[in-house]
Amino acid sequence: MIGQLVTSKAGHDKGGLYVIVAEEGDFLFLCDGHLKPPDKPKKKRRKHVQHMNQKVDGELLLKLQKGDKVYAEEIKYALKNYKMTQMGCDNE
Repeated sequence: MIGQLVTSKAGHDKGGLYVIVAEEGDFLFLCDGHLKPPDKPKKKRRKHVQHMNQKVDGELLLKLQKGDKVYAEEIKYALKNYKMTQMGCDNE
């Protein structure tokens, strides 16, 4: 599930878009690149997120799966691209 996009279903961050950067038991560690960078991810229970059937693209996904260093800018770029495709603006 690492690299998958999710939205928060509960809490003060409800509706927020995140990338799963790690998993541990019933908890997921989420990053948005802004308030929650990869080095300080948000810890959230699995039942409090909605999966988006979408993963981040190639190189970033490989870095996340191998446990390599990921920068906040990479996460922000991936989330921005996802939002643009959902708005139908990927014809640029």
